[in-house]
Amino acid sequence: MGVLLSWAVPKGPSLDPSVKRLAIQVEDHPLEYAQFEGVIPDGQYGAGAVMVWDIGTWRPEQDDVADAIKKGELKFTLRGKKLRGSWVLVRTPGYGRNARNSWLLIKHGDRYASKRDITVAQPKSVLTGRVLADITRDGSGDVTKAATGDPPHRHR
Repeated sequence: MGVLLSWAVPKGPSLDPSVKRLAIQVEDHPLEYAQFEGVIPDGQYGAGAVMVWDIGTWRPEQDDVADAIKKGELKFTLRGKKLRGSWVLVRTPGYGRNARNSWLLIKHGDRYASKRDITVAQPKSVLTGRVLADITRDGSGDVTKAATGDPPHRHR
């Protein structure tokens, strides 16, 4: 059975190859989590609002994914609803408790590269069309805290 290899990207991905985004490797997730959207209660692992911001498929650009991760450089192609094209995750020295899990997510310069801020242009869930504040409100979570992950006020 497969799992979802998982990285949290706090500022979201950038389509600009000159922008490197911090990506924290988190525990692998069961495949059924790909459809989970809601609020994980405080005190539990991953607490907070969870949004399925993009969905699609990925293809490694290396034959041995486990070896690429071990070496700290995983190249892959995304075919998502929002993210497409070639990307790389590169392990960084990191700091503190996340030192071993700190990576940089970098877009390769291909036809999908752009200066456009995809997180502002397309802030909503691909599953439900909600922003983080809406997901949190529906799940009885801290809306003010969750809204900090949404783009500046827009008509929703």
